[in-house]
Amino acid sequence: QVQLVESGGGSVQPGGSLRLSCVASGFAFSVYDMDWVRQAPGKGLEWVSSIKDDGSKKRYADSVKGRFTISRDNIKNTLDLQMDSLSPDDTAVYYCQRQVDAIKGSGTQVTVSS
Repeated sequence: QVQLVESGGGSVQPGGSLRLSCVASGFAFSVYDMDWVRQAPGKGLEWVSSIKDDGSKKRYADSVKGRFTISRDNIKNTLDLQMDSLSPDDTAVYYCQRQVDAIKGSGTQVTVSS
């Protein structure tokens, strides 16, 4: 079955960096567009970034543009999110998502505070 497992979250000070990873299994990862989405405490799900199946196109929410970088490795079946210049507003649970049907993993917590 489809499985997405996120990792790499943690606690970091404002201005710091984290790199999230997602390992995909149970489906042909290389033919699916993928997303990162997040949910801050008490808020709804927010789209963060998307990447086309072959990695040729990437999109970012305005709130993270210039600070976050999405990437994928279709050999290793992994999806990454490099997050730089983190701010407290980035505090959330981050999910890796298969775009076509919004199947997500269990998420990884990112906390940004001083």
